[in-house]
Amino acid sequence: MSSPAFALALFAAAFAVPSPPPTRVEPVKETVQGVEIVDDYRWLEGDNSNPKAMGATTPEVAAWTAAQDAYTRAVLDRLPGRQELEAKLLPLMQVGSVRAPIMRGNRYFYFRREGDQNQPILYLREGYKGAPRVLLDPAKLDPSGLTAVSGVVPSEDGKLLAYETFRSGDERSTLRVLDVDRGETLPLAIGSKAEDVSWLPDGSGFFYRNLTDVENPFSRQAMFHRMGTDPKSDRLVMRQYRKEENAKLAVTDGPSAEVSRDGRWLLVSYSTSATTNDLWAADAQRFLRTGELLKVPIAVGEDALSYGQVVGDTLYLQTNLGAPHGRVFAIDLKRPQRAAWKLLIPERQDAAIEGVAIGRGVMTVRSLAAAHDRVDLYSLDGRARGALPLPGIGTVGMDAEPDRTEAFYGFTSFNCPPSIYRFDLARPQAAPELWDRPAVPFDPASAVVDQVWYPSKDGTKVSMFLVHKQGMKLDGRNPTLLSGYGGFAQSQKPGFNPPLFQWLDAGGIYALPNLRGGGEYGEAWHQAGMLAKKQNVFDDFLAAAEYLIRTGYTTPAKLAIQGGSNGGLLTGAALTQRPDLFAAVISTVPLLDMLRYQSFLMGKFWVSEYGSAEDKDQMRYLYAYSPYQHVKPGTRYPAVFLTAAENDARVHPLHARKMTAALRAASASDQSRKPILLWVEREAGHGPGKPLKLRLRDVADERIFLMWQLGMLPADPAAAR
Repeated sequence: MSSPAFALALFAAAFAVPSPPPTRVEPVKETVQGVEIVDDYRWLEGDNSNPKAMGATTPEVAAWTAAQDAYTRAVLDRLPGRQELEAKLLPLMQVGSVRAPIMRGNRYFYFRREGDQNQPILYLREGYKGAPRVLLDPAKLDPSGLTAVSGVVPSEDGKLLAYETFRSGDERSTLRVLDVDRGETLPLAIGSKAEDVSWLPDGSGFFYRNLTDVENPFSRQAMFHRMGTDPKSDRLVMRQYRKEENAKLAVTDGPSAEVSRDGRWLLVSYSTSATTNDLWAADAQRFLRTGELLKVPIAVGEDALSYGQVVGDTLYLQTNLGAPHGRVFAIDLKRPQRAAWKLLIPERQDAAIEGVAIGRGVMTVRSLAAAHDRVDLYSLDGRARGALPLPGIGTVGMDAEPDRTEAFYGFTSFNCPPSIYRFDLARPQAAPELWDRPAVPFDPASAVVDQVWYPSKDGTKVSMFLVHKQGMKLDGRNPTLLSGYGGFAQSQKPGFNPPLFQWLDAGGIYALPNLRGGGEYGEAWHQAGMLAKKQNVFDDFLAAAEYLIRTGYTTPAKLAIQGGSNGGLLTGAALTQRPDLFAAVISTVPLLDMLRYQSFLMGKFWVSEYGSAEDKDQMRYLYAYSPYQHVKPGTRYPAVFLTAAENDARVHPLHARKMTAALRAASASDQSRKPILLWVEREAGHGPGKPLKLRLRDVADERIFLMWQLGMLPADPAAAR
């Protein structure tokens, strides 16, 4: 009988990782805010003559990237159990999905995806129990499966439907209109990321927003289109503020316009940062007659986010103005002065308002309490009418229409598939009716969901969800995947992820903390993790890892971390600040060079969240944590798997390219066992719109990498110890 050491040697020999392709070092020195910066891999940024171009490669960078992809395939495709893993994942990836319908009269528009379909199909039912009719099938638009449909907005009578399409993950969408009765798309196409349609009540036109120049982040504008006319003649509502008007102006999503259901009022909003905006009301009919936009300020120049819905002459305003957890006002638009606002729902300290929707005589308020959703109902004068009974602790998607009490909501949790319920707002205590739910080939109740609290570095209490199989022995050596985000007020809530059940079945634990920077506990929680306080997010995440180790869930040798986009920045910072805590790191479409991120693609849109090295004070704290600048030679780094996409319109692949090269050159670990891998996708963007085959490959890549590094592969002697 062979010894464990001999077995381990045989495993290492059988699955020895080939040497990675070489990377040329070409140092570029520059002084940024008085600090000399040396960048050995600036050339991997590609063609800097056009930094707004997605991918932005040169022939040399393209060849280097192809070599990295080939190397990654050579490593991951030869690991034992890959085919068996894909066979287990495929039926999980084929679990369907369904979304709550949009109601217009007797018409119900909704998306549904069957398991073997690449993209969701848009259906129509005449009556909520009517037979489904296909309206838009992306597979017929593009048999390759790379085209996705989004942004669906029916007209008030349900006879016209605006929709957006984008291909290969390129989110610079094109707006089109479908004649619902005939099932034909009209000869109208508005490009340059046209989105956010708001129809006039008679369907004769719509408001929308787009970019005049997809490469100019200051070219956002709100527009009006009259049906039957050339989009070139569309009327400007409001344009984005120009850089030349204010040198310190931040790039944001800019203006948008929404018309009330009766066509009387126009709400015009201008995003001033990731979580603040200006809001005005205007006479929509006057604008349509004369082109004159007389804006009446509602909340302008405030450090707050304010938006709402107009019913008649009343604006039901949801705002965190003076209330970080949010509150709701009723505003008579004929008397919009602040002194005349009527407070309907005051701020609560135990829950943060996330969304308000108006039904006929009823207001639904969706709030986040302890990182999961609740829905309360109120009359339109603010009187409480009880809470909506939910199936459990989870996440709710809620909407209502002011012309009916019929409403739908979607509910999901870690152990509950997405379920659509129909109910009557006038009878809140009546049992909701299950309208649709995809079938799943396993028992979701086999998963246990716990919520724990742990102290961060500064003593702040942070909540975290833990998911594992029923009956699992928590012996301190469980393979554990720790994920996180912590930014842009985005809340990390319970959600159903079928491929996670393969991880649980293999003996893994999944951990999701609610880090500062998110929106789980109101705007103050978000602000505690942005700009100069961004390090709090990383401290919260590292404290979560330490909690999992300290309380006996796992060990550093069995702990992996994963995050994407802003979460990729999170994992990059965790990797460079505490490489000893983790065995493996997955960083997808990440931001990593925080001294240069603002110069590429949509980076300038995020300066209000992160800051910019172009500002001396902000440069100081960005430089203190920027992962790329903190890769240290001679450090024993864990195994790292970075991914990027050449069609990503948000995060440039330069971050993952440069980080890969820097980590390979610096790591003192045995890279035959702890490799640094990079995969750059050629047919996808930041995430949305991927067909099934690409999603399956991506999940299998990440999962086999984790199982290899945490000793979970069937041929790995570490798995038997």
